[in-house]
Formats: sequence, C-alpha cells, structure tokens
Amino acid sequence: MSTINIKPLADRVVVEPLAAETTTASGIIIPDTAKEKPQKGTVVATGPGTKDEAITVKVGDTVLYGKYAGTELKLDGGDYLIMRESDILAIVS
Repeated sequence: MSTINIKPLADRVVVEPLAAETTTASGIIIPDTAKEKPQKGTVVATGPGTKDEAITVKVGDTVLYGKYAGTELKLDGGDYLIMRESDILAIVS
C-alpha cells in the first residue's frame, strides 16, 4: 500500500486498483490487450464524510467497485481512482 499526499473532500474516497489478472485459473496467459479493468482495490485516502453521513470505509480496506466507477488519475507515478463512497459496492474481508 502506498502513501499519497491527497485529501479527498466530503464523501470521496481514493482507491488504488489491484493489478489485473495475468493468467487464468487453468494457467493460460492473458495478453495485455485482453485484460479486463480491475474492479477491486485498496482504499488509500478518505474524506471526512458529509454532515448527514459518516464514511464507513477506512484506509487499508479492500473494496469492490463498479466497472465504470470513479475518475482515473495518475499521481506520483501511480494509478488511482477517486470516487464517491456510494460507488463502492462492498468491503472484502
């Protein structure tokens, strides 16, 4: 997990996507052109929440999110997504 110098506002969350699968369960290597966008990542920063709703995820949580959720950004050589907490579907335990 990396540390970044960004503090999201309100109910926003910064997620570092996990690496895409490189092989299938049976051992077939997936080429770069056929890899799917990952839908699982690690929370690296959270906002304070809104006055009506507190943030339920915390830094370090592994989460599942929608395929087209969030806005992609590159920061300090890393790829991140910034999204609303409501775009997160589940916390993986």
